[in-house]
Amino acid sequence: MRRADESVVLIDGPWRHRGVYANGSRFHVVEAGQGPLVLLLHGFPEFWWTWRHQIEPLVAAGYRAVAVDLRGYGASDKPPRGYDGYTLASDVAGLVRALGERDAALVGHDLGGYLAWTTACLYPRTVRRVAMIGSAHPRRLRSALAADPAQQRASRRLGLYQLPRYEHRLTRDDSAQVGRMLREWSAPQWTTTADFADYETVCRQAFAISQAAFCALEYFRWAVRSLTRPSGWRFAELLAQPIDGPVLQVHGALDTNILASTAHGSGRYATGPYDWRLLPQIGHFPHAEAADEVNDLLLHWLKQG
Repeated sequence: MRRADESVVLIDGPWRHRGVYANGSRFHVVEAGQGPLVLLLHGFPEFWWTWRHQIEPLVAAGYRAVAVDLRGYGASDKPPRGYDGYTLASDVAGLVRALGERDAALVGHDLGGYLAWTTACLYPRTVRRVAMIGSAHPRRLRSALAADPAQQRASRRLGLYQLPRYEHRLTRDDSAQVGRMLREWSAPQWTTTADFADYETVCRQAFAISQAAFCALEYFRWAVRSLTRPSGWRFAELLAQPIDGPVLQVHGALDTNILASTAHGSGRYATGPYDWRLLPQIGHFPHAEAADEVNDLLLHWLKQG
């Protein structure tokens, strides 16, 4: 396995890279534009570059777009601890404040959607609205993992992630397994494009950064451990409280990672406006596979007030 330097995620574009200190850690962010803050939270196994197709349209529409490398990913700090739901929500809320804003619209994909909703529950004054892309409400996912054989099969890797030193398997052969996951979770038509090939390459490089794979798996290790611990039970109870801000949920009908049947129904945890959009022939990465359509949905949702 060849180790990569953090510089691999410092990709040039019409944005600027900088470090922001929040909740005791340094986070690498990419930002562009001026206006209301839209904070973009990536999923697994990715980094900020997952939002490459959203940043410029958001800026053109009058928003300040900020994409962050989450704790342990990309060029952000990689502490050995802090991958519990409480700390991660504090990271997001702290980032909003460190960016000089009182609140933000949170847009999250996969794991980032989980964190967006969690932050809205624990820090409601910090979150204006939530968009979840290829994600499910944490309690919906928890229920599906307990009772739905189809979602259990789709999430079978969760058990492997609990194995000690599994991160070495994840990064073996230049992070080949990262590429396999991206391919398996995507709709077939996207995997034949140059856009996918480029994305697979940079995600594999990002996971070869020292400690990045270990930190990424710690998210899932805490999630599983929390199922049998009082702190985890309290966390799940807190997330039962509905949020009252507007919610947009975009999901691919061909998502083989978080099934549409699992994601659907997350609206029961929203008391405000809730918009569910299921995109046919799209997999786990709607914002990349159908970027123009998702951008239109996001901008319409953001302009609703």
